[in-house]
Amino acid sequence: MHKITVLYGHPENVEAFEDYYKNKHLPLVANMKGIAKLEYTKLLGTPDGKKGDFYRMAELYFSSPEQMQETMSSPEGQATSNDLSNFATGGAIVLIGTTKTN
Repeated sequence: MHKITVLYGHPENVEAFEDYYKNKHLPLVANMKGIAKLEYTKLLGTPDGKKGDFYRMAELYFSSPEQMQETMSSPEGQATSNDLSNFATGGAIVLIGTTKTN
């Protein structure tokens, strides 16, 4: 499978981030067609109890690179991508990869 991973930096205002993420951003993601699986994680920190580099992580899985391209270039995909600047005050890093299962 192909995957987009979004790593969100720590927001300036956690409550505002969470409200926007839940009530505005995730509904945009839900409108995107072609996502095989979606996972989003609130990161708790490092194994030694320290604050991690990132606050949240989202993982969007696709059946093929073509499906990923089609989904992300759609109006819904573009709206979701463009929405990051509306709430990700700690920044966001977007990575693309492939997954394998043993």
